[in-house]
Amino acid sequence: MIAEFIKFCVVGGSGVGVDFGITYLLKEKARINKYIANSAGFVCAATTNYILNRIWTFANHDPAITQQYLTFLGISVVGLGINNGIIYLLADRMRMNFYLSKLFAIGTVTVWNFFMNYYFTFTA
Repeated sequence: MIAEFIKFCVVGGSGVGVDFGITYLLKEKARINKYIANSAGFVCAATTNYILNRIWTFANHDPAITQQYLTFLGISVVGLGINNGIIYLLADRMRMNFYLSKLFAIGTVTVWNFFMNYYFTFTA
């Protein structure tokens, strides 16, 4: 499990790049609401993370790829709620920098996502 968690974190690091990049472009350049931008960045990162985790982290070959992706995405959507809740609490209520708040949210959601996916998505 430790090796898988380390791989999951490496994949998550690439996801952070996707997430922050899309969030930044939508929020700062396209001037889209920060929560919509955050959600779009998070969902794009979740999709790339699913592919990389399926292939590399868990070396999973379950033929029910659609069901597996939907499970992964469902877990990610709950994670998105946690993510946005933390951002709301830290950035809006406590006036912490938005991107620092987002970094704390990502750290928390990483732990959630790993264990949920370890036990429910990539069990085959």
